[in-house]
Amino acid sequence: MGRALLRLCREEDLRFSVVAVVARHVPQEEGVPGFAVVDVGDVPEFDVAVDFSLPDGFDTVLALCLARKVPLVSGTTGLSEGQRAALDTAGERIPLVWASNYSLGVAALHVLVAQAAGLLHGWDCDIVESHHVHKKDAPSGTALTLGASASLAGISPHYASIRAGDIVGEHLVQFTGMGERIELVHRASSRDIFARGALHAARRLYGREPGRYRFEDLI
Repeated sequence: MGRALLRLCREEDLRFSVVAVVARHVPQEEGVPGFAVVDVGDVPEFDVAVDFSLPDGFDTVLALCLARKVPLVSGTTGLSEGQRAALDTAGERIPLVWASNYSLGVAALHVLVAQAAGLLHGWDCDIVESHHVHKKDAPSGTALTLGASASLAGISPHYASIRAGDIVGEHLVQFTGMGERIELVHRASSRDIFARGALHAARRLYGREPGRYRFEDLI
């Protein structure tokens, strides 16, 4: 995701200037200063932070944004309950958005899942998500938030996870009744869709009042 963000900022006319890249160890990116996460306090001034890290790096990024009072766009999944609560608290001081998926298609899928769940009382709901072999959290954050959309209508979803090859991301939400079945599917073929959505959110978040925004609010 980091590489996709850098490439889009360089290749597309998005008018973003990347002032620093932060990773577990000092990253080597041509033309962009790199910092290890332990030295994140030395990062130059910035307008918005875009975070696609791991849960053990999330706290440091959030603390930096709070200290500098700048917006945060985060797509880090696998957060603990305490970290999710910290997002709510931080939203009282800075504008921020956390989403498990920054795809416009997935944003639409959430709406469709909620509508279907509201119509199909008593049906079974199964969510199957597929990702590349290196993805650590399962079920995916996107699967869980899709399940939350179904749960709002009183349906309790079941989850299944597949880790295989280099699958970018696929999510199937299946509603099954007696003698019939509805399938809602989103397939991602490029990580660029997530990076592009995150940059879109960053542009829309900048200059807003403190608060915890949804990605849907920024589309």
